[in-house]
Amino acid sequence: MTATQSELVLDAEAQALLFREARTANTFSDEPVTDEQIRAVHELVKWGPTSMNQQPLRIVLLRSQEARARLLPHLMEGNRAKTEQAPLVALLAADTEFHQNMPKVFPIKPDAKDIFADPGFRESNAKLNATLQIGYFFLGVRSAGLAVGPMTGFDAAGIDAEFFPEGDRKVLVAANIGKPGENAWFDRLPRLAYEEVVTTL
Repeated sequence: MTATQSELVLDAEAQALLFREARTANTFSDEPVTDEQIRAVHELVKWGPTSMNQQPLRIVLLRSQEARARLLPHLMEGNRAKTEQAPLVALLAADTEFHQNMPKVFPIKPDAKDIFADPGFRESNAKLNATLQIGYFFLGVRSAGLAVGPMTGFDAAGIDAEFFPEGDRKVLVAANIGKPGENAWFDRLPRLAYEEVVTTL
């Protein structure tokens, strides 16, 4: 008999891989990250929910030294060396024209595209839902046995001008991806307790 969704539970090892033992990597080995690995991550995390199935996340993979050199000047100085050394860097951006795909991704409401006619409303939706998808993407990278080092210490306007000159995408996070290298982890920082986070009414 096949288990229903409500009966499926990740075992402790999988939970540790995704959460308890997972860390933000600051150094990486020389082992490459393949297109096949990233494709497998996408094939997994694309199922994560977004509002009205918007799916506004767009990912640009920086593999070449030329592409990496275009990014480095826009990063805070403390993020440059590890980004230059990482096997793969991903720019994670929100597509502010995501509504063009609404007839395809939300066919149950033929006029869904028109709901997002206002540019400001559309951009806020794009950024919120792309951020959700970035969280799924990080979990997918971890589930593939890779480590991720997310960064928001950068000049977003500079990156957008360099990589998205059409103006239809807004970078949210840059992420280094690969197998962890030597001294990859900082000490684990404290987490808030349940009572500090959760309120029951």
